[in-house]
Parts: sequence; C-alpha cells; structure tokens
Amino acid sequence: MILEIRSFVPEDYPALLEIQNAIDPENPTTLSEIRFQDEHREADKVFARLVARRNGEIVGFATYAHFTEGFHPRKFYVDIGVLPRARRQGVGSALYEATFHSLARYDPIRLRSGTREDPPEAVAFLRKRGFVEDMRDWESWLDVGTFDPAPFGDFESWFVGGGVEIRTIADLRGDSDWLTKFYEMKSDLERDVPSPEPYSPPSFEHFRTTLVGNPNFLPDANFIALDGGQWVGMSALWKSEAGPHLWVGLTGVRRTHRRRGIALALKLRSIAYARACGATTLRTTNNSNNRPMLSINERLGFKRHVAWINFSKTLGEE
Repeated sequence: MILEIRSFVPEDYPALLEIQNAIDPENPTTLSEIRFQDEHREADKVFARLVARRNGEIVGFATYAHFTEGFHPRKFYVDIGVLPRARRQGVGSALYEATFHSLARYDPIRLRSGTREDPPEAVAFLRKRGFVEDMRDWESWLDVGTFDPAPFGDFESWFVGGGVEIRTIADLRGDSDWLTKFYEMKSDLERDVPSPEPYSPPSFEHFRTTLVGNPNFLPDANFIALDGGQWVGMSALWKSEAGPHLWVGLTGVRRTHRRRGIALALKLRSIAYARACGATTLRTTNNSNNRPMLSINERLGFKRHVAWINFSKTLGEE
C-alpha cells in the first residue's frame, strides 16, 4: 500500500474531524470548532499540520505548534492521530518522522505531546520515541441530573460577606473595560495553575479574538466574583456543539481572596446553570497536583473518568 505524507489543505477538514472523533468518541468535536481554533492562532507562532494518505484515503494527521500560553521559540507541542483501523501499520511512525524532519529548521530543545491513558499503544508509541511522562491531568464528570444541592443550602448568601458578589460576563459587558479586566484577572489566575511549562500570557489581541465569536463561549455562564468592583475570581462554562454536556474551564480565585469559599460558590452557580439549561454532564480536567481544586470537585460529586498523560522529550539545553 502506498503511504503519502503531505501538508494539510482545507479540503482535509472532514477527514481530520473523522479521525479526531474516532480517537476520542466520548468528547466529540465539530468542524466549526476545529476551524475556529485553527483560524485564530497567533500569526507570529509556528503552526503546521501534515496528513497521511494511504491509497487515496486520509488515515492520520500530525500537528506541531508553539505553545500559546507557555511560549518558547524552541519548544513545540506535537499531536499525532491515526484512525484506529489503520494503527500498527507504520502510519504514526511515518508522520512522526516527517514532523521531526519539519521541526529541525527551528532547532527545537523540547517536544511535548500527550494522550489518554487507556489506549496502551499510544502511550507505548511515545515512550518508544524517547518521550517521558512528567504530569497527569484527570478528566472528571458530574452527573447534573443526580446532583443534590441540598447539603450546600443557600451557600451563596453567606459564603464570603464583605460585599463580594457573583455576576456574569453577560451582566458585565456594559463596562467598557470588561475585556481588559477579564484578561488581567485570567492571566493572573493562570500563573498558579500547575503546568508542565512556565506560563506566559497570550497577547491581549489573541485573547480578545479567541473569546469574542468563539462558538463555545457562553457569556451568561462565565461567572465572575467581584469585591467592591474588583474582579477577584471566576468559573467559566463552555458549550459543546457536538453533545449535551458543558465543559468547565478555568476556575480560580486571586490569592488575596482565597479560603473564603468563593471557588465553591462559583462552582455551585455553574452547576445551577447546567441544571437549568438541561445539560447532562459537566466535564472538567484538573492537574493531578492541583489538590485544592480536586478537593472542591470531589466534594461536589465529580467522578474521576480518565487520565490524560503529558509527555516531554528533551533535545537540547534551555
């Protein structure tokens, strides 16, 4: 069988969608979601994709890119996916070799990749090529229909005091500076999230363009904690175009306001929203080292679902 590796072209999107959904059918995506992410990348950062065609059919892809949050000019993320029925036939190996060759021009010092823990062949593929596990993220799900809010009472009415209130982005967009305040707070909170690479915030323009117009953005489900007008915490829900579930994005509270129950209150507001809109599950991913957030999720009834393993391959010195 003839295997061809070539650059990705827009006509390949339907095949890319098929492969991605075959790899992770529990978390399906849509063409509009993939295209939005591709079309709103920072122009000054590397991004490229290859496809593998066998007898005229696209059976795999490889993507490599700079990190948007955690940028280093010589560090890259590599993602390789192959249709399940085409695995163990040299497709992934050919894509990896082509990707490695393409990256050589940038003189990379580190490559990163990741996979779910449950396809053992994917884990073995990376380890065979010198990748080493250095962090795990746990995906957790909450069954919204069976969630019982009774044990928490009217938590929001007393959880902080001192003038702290919860609003939504939909409420706050009347403030001409809302986007700047959102960007500054989110950048501050992200610095405390465990990450395999040092955090660096994206540009404000990139933040703006990837938020406004995003098909998954829910202004009325991005909850903001305010203390006398200061933005001190957040919990964001994102919709999925391909399923009846919602994703929990960043939940965090500024250091000055922690240990006052704000994060739990924000989560409870998110669950109430999910119940009201008929979502079946809330899904989130937390780093295995993020014990404070894991504890909150466990208290609320989130059940650990699957681990995503982060791998790195060091090629040179910093």
